[in-house]
Amino acid sequence: MAETISGFAISWNRPAIIAGLFEERFARGAFDRHLAQNPDVAALWSHDPSRPLGRISNGTLKLRSTDAGLFYWLEPDPRAPLGQEALATVANGTVNEVSVSFTPVVEQWDDSSELPKRLITEAKLYEISLVLWGAYGKDTSAQISRASSNSEAALRRIREAQRKRGILK
Repeated sequence: MAETISGFAISWNRPAIIAGLFEERFARGAFDRHLAQNPDVAALWSHDPSRPLGRISNGTLKLRSTDAGLFYWLEPDPRAPLGQEALATVANGTVNEVSVSFTPVVEQWDDSSELPKRLITEAKLYEISLVLWGAYGKDTSAQISRASSNSEAALRRIREAQRKRGILK
């Protein structure tokens, strides 16, 4: 039974106040150009490069830009202590937010209000991190999905649909 941690690393156009200095948002698809270049983005525990959980190059991290935000799937190694810790603390809800490390490529600033606003329209993504408190808070997410329970639920739905159509009794 493979356990996967998944959710949104960023939700498009949702504001975050960064260090009380400015409001930041990501435009839809802000990472698309960089991700199309196939970078080896990593998944880390709390931005700590000595605590890797996965990466694109070995298939343990997958990223996809959706209409809502940047969605990720992470398969930490359940045999490794860090993988066990990540799976356990996400499963029990202790850790349920994500943060990102990036460099803006194209950004727009609006200084017309007391708190400046930054809209990032293009950025390079280096890593995503499971964190206790991220700058974007509940606009990010981390939850467990179990492949076997998802498969079993799908199989139940298929069988129920077949029963309704008279294929199964």
